Amino acid sequence: MKVLVLTGPESSGKSWLAAAIQAEFGGLIVGEYVRHFIEQNPRATCYADIQPIAQGQLAWEDAARAQHPDLLILDTHLLSNQLWSQALFSNCPAWLEQQLLARHYDLHLLLSPLDVPWVDDGQRCQPHLSERQQFQQSCRDWLDQHQQAYLELQGDWQQRREQALQLVAKWLPNL
Repeated sequence: MKVLVLTGPESSGKSWLAAAIQAEFGGLIVGEYVRHFIEQNPRATCYADIQPIAQGQLAWEDAARAQHPDLLILDTHLLSNQLWSQALFSNCPAWLEQQLLARHYDLHLLLSPLDVPWVDDGQRCQPHLSERQQFQQSCRDWLDQHQQAYLELQGDWQQRREQALQLVAKWLPNL
């Protein structure tokens, strides 16, 4: 099983690219649990929500891993939970990073916020490009610090799609 993670700031195309990659190469997608959580709990998110959101994300990921697909595509993983917890509440439960580091991820696609518009979908909260650039930098810093394999994607929507499909095709020669 190869595990591909799409990561980066909001409104950079993670869900859209996950679907494009799945359409091209097959595999199983794990969505972003926080979206489900917010739909089920339509109120302002608080620090106490971080644990159930992260546990939900892990449960979805672990259930997908248990199916042993050739390709597992994660629309996000605990890195986003960790960074959002720090950004919104200046705190994060230590176990999130421990659980993140305990799992194996083969490749991360780090998406840039440049050259694509921010879209307000009712759940997003970083309309300013500088905020999204800082989030991307935080992702990059964490990936570098923990020696995680990643490639960065940028450009407009079509360029991102082409880059992602070409990179994944090179990375998955046997699928």
